[in-house]
Amino acid sequence: MISWQLNAPTGGPLSVLAIGAHPDDIEIAAGGTLLSLAGRQHGLRVRYVLLTGTPERQREARAAARGFTPGADLEAEFHDLPEGRLPAVWAQVKEIIEGVARSFTPDLILGPAPGDAHQDHRTIAEVLPTAFRDQVLLGYEVPKWDGDMPRPNTYFPLTDEIARTKAELLDEYYPSQHKRDWWGAETFLGLARLRGVECRARYAEAFTCTKLVIS
Repeated sequence: MISWQLNAPTGGPLSVLAIGAHPDDIEIAAGGTLLSLAGRQHGLRVRYVLLTGTPERQREARAAARGFTPGADLEAEFHDLPEGRLPAVWAQVKEIIEGVARSFTPDLILGPAPGDAHQDHRTIAEVLPTAFRDQVLLGYEVPKWDGDMPRPNTYFPLTDEIARTKAELLDEYYPSQHKRDWWGAETFLGLARLRGVECRARYAEAFTCTKLVIS
């Protein structure tokens, strides 16, 4: 296993694009990574983009975005495309993502992984590499009924404190999801523990990196 130090090329704040189809996607999949990066001494700049969500769910996500990136320079952007129908509005998805690409050049992108069973996630994963060609793009995983968990190749180890804080913050910021039968600390910590085993850490979040050029 090869370790890679994630740093901004300029030595200043690391810039991250976190993009999701639905409120809570980003935090479920990469909340521990964001919390860890926000604690680094050189700072963090985050562009947080969601493509769907009711007003209530977007209010939750707006609070969560700040809670999972404490101290970061945060810009949050919300859209109201039809949930579950992103393939039908592919052109609008592409325009939103290309609009972000025209105004923001991140060091790292956290977005859905290719092959995700959810059509909304899969559409974003398809468009992202067409708009961002020179950034590190990590495809995250979202546990769900479909049983589509990938075989990841990139890991971000989490401390016990970060992993448990992630689970606590998910409950705090997304009360609308408490009724879901899959929702809860057992799910989030269980997956993080499994991914930790795969990279010799206690806990971890896992990603798929399709292409990476080392210079």
